[in-house]
Amino acid sequence: MAERMLRRRTKRQAWKWQRKLNCYRERQRQIEANASDILKSKNFNRMKEYIQHGDVTVNSHVMDVARYSIALSEKLHIRCSRRELIRGALLHDYFLYDWHIPDYENPHKLHGFYHPGVALRNALKEYHLTEREKDIIRKHMWPLTVIPPGCREAWIVTTADKWCSLLETLHMHRGHGAILDKLKEG
Repeated sequence: MAERMLRRRTKRQAWKWQRKLNCYRERQRQIEANASDILKSKNFNRMKEYIQHGDVTVNSHVMDVARYSIALSEKLHIRCSRRELIRGALLHDYFLYDWHIPDYENPHKLHGFYHPGVALRNALKEYHLTEREKDIIRKHMWPLTVIPPGCREAWIVTTADKWCSLLETLHMHRGHGAILDKLKEG
């Protein structure tokens, strides 16, 4: 009897993991379909060099935020522009520096307040952004950015960003910081 229960549980677990994997692959497919130009960008890939929270790179963080944003909009049945949601999520932290390391020009003490503007300026140099994408990038740090998000997509990305940041800060979500350390040594 216990063996049968164990087998059933194992099959159920396998089914659940297969379902999760399929969802992950579908979200990844949506990201690639809507933002292939961003994913191939030299500067976007430079974000693999910088740590965001804990040991998670900025690149991993924004990819997670994009996946969680898609999941959140699907789970809550929120109608929105999937393309703008994904592109805004990928560019919301496009500040292109390591905010943990102060430099002469910018000590990064108020990074939380200023990086949305820096990210928006950097993104505008490389991409044509819609008003919604600009709103997502500019206001994703609400309530630090005093004006709240102005569209559904921005609210979704803001929520997903807070959730991912919490998981990363509490080390409940592991990143690829070890790879970064190896790259710096080699």
